Amino acid sequence: MIAKLTGRLDSSGAGHAVIDVGGVGYLVEASARTLDALGPVGGDVTIHTEMLVGEDFLRLLGFAKAEERDWFRLLTSVQGVGAKVALAILSALEIGDLQRALASGDSAMIARANGVGPKLAQRIAHELKDKAGALGGIAGTGPSLAATAGPLSDAVAALTGLGFKPGEASAAVAAASEELGAGASLDALVRAALKKAAK
Repeated sequence: MIAKLTGRLDSSGAGHAVIDVGGVGYLVEASARTLDALGPVGGDVTIHTEMLVGEDFLRLLGFAKAEERDWFRLLTSVQGVGAKVALAILSALEIGDLQRALASGDSAMIARANGVGPKLAQRIAHELKDKAGALGGIAGTGPSLAATAGPLSDAVAALTGLGFKPGEASAAVAAASEELGAGASLDALVRAALKKAAK
């Protein structure tokens, strides 16, 4: 969403920002890196959002970059990693540092984030070592879903809408895109990704 930043809370760590969209204020949870990237209060901002819906809550999360939102989705696909822990990891580590930590299995680096103990850090490193490549950068190969707007991100949204976890959807779409090539249509991507995810 493109909006105006009207307030900021807890800017020293993961916290909240108040975003004005057409006269309506939205309280958005965000990582410390996103809060820093939003700039001064009163300025125009572009923010990528994710809505979490539960029985008794609606939470809006904001990200300065689509890449950060994709990493949030991947992190929360790990059992035991909720929104708060994922935002803490994204506050503590640059995306590149997180990619390197996962590629090398460096759970100690992941454990630097508030609320991430050694066991959870090991689980994250283990479960995401292979999946994180779908977001590009770990092995230097594969398409970056975060950097590519359009059919790739729409295909991920379609798979998550069908009940796949965000990490599974991202990995399946990345594999489908690699197989079909850059000009693949959304329909072809979704069909190929469903086949990949079903294996």
